[in-house]
Amino acid sequence: MSDGAARAVAVGEEPIEDIELDLLLEGLVRRDGLDFRGYARQSLRRRVWNMVHSQRLGSISALQEKVLHDPPMMEELLQHLSVNTTTMFRDPSFFEAFRQKVVPHLFSAPFVRIWHAGCSTGEEVYSLAILLTEAGLYERSRIYATDMNASVVERAKSGIFPLEHMREYTANYQRAGGKAAFSDYYTANYDHAIFKTSLRKNIVFAQHNLVSDGTFNEFNVILCRNVLIYFGTDLQARVYRLLHQSLRRFGTLALGRGETLRHTVIENEYDELDIQERLYRRRA
Repeated sequence: MSDGAARAVAVGEEPIEDIELDLLLEGLVRRDGLDFRGYARQSLRRRVWNMVHSQRLGSISALQEKVLHDPPMMEELLQHLSVNTTTMFRDPSFFEAFRQKVVPHLFSAPFVRIWHAGCSTGEEVYSLAILLTEAGLYERSRIYATDMNASVVERAKSGIFPLEHMREYTANYQRAGGKAAFSDYYTANYDHAIFKTSLRKNIVFAQHNLVSDGTFNEFNVILCRNVLIYFGTDLQARVYRLLHQSLRRFGTLALGRGETLRHTVIENEYDELDIQERLYRRRA
């Protein structure tokens, strides 16, 4: 139990902390259209209290006052509530499985549309662009990379990452079956690596909220990895429907290691392409 929960005073049967959290979330929806109400409650509460403590405040209500009256505080809260942990070629075995089991089916498509939902700061998006380049598919592909957090979308769009991470990313790339020298894809500039413009030209970065926004195209492949684990059951069901509506027949859906289509509203619409790497193919 958090320090805040320990100090909570019950009103009827509902702790003050829960009321405060509900009011904060309602304020985010009404002021900025940001809806976190369907997120997993325990994880959400922990992230909010991390923000409360970082600001040296005593309650969620005190945080709500600052957030609603100070725009920079809203941006900082969004950083706390969003999950932006990613690396290039994260889970190398996933990209190896994608290369072997998904790419061969894409050659029959005249044009390949891929949606990377919840792209965070873009490392996995550029990883996918590299993979498609090496497969000879990138020139007739377009990757739509979206995230609810506008600031991380802008960072992703820049294609600039810390140079100190390149050793780790190179190792991931090699384990993922990379076919070239990873350093060929970027230019070192002081303490940053700037990825080549040729990798960015077929990527469309945009803000999109899986909680409140709808489908915007029909895709051959959708990647939504390590996003749904932070949602509550009802919100998961809504997002699964959205992903299904956005995926064309025989398209591929990629989830994270902690996610599965089993026991979901769309389970019977898919075949397991690689259960370990959470790759699914939509049926006709």
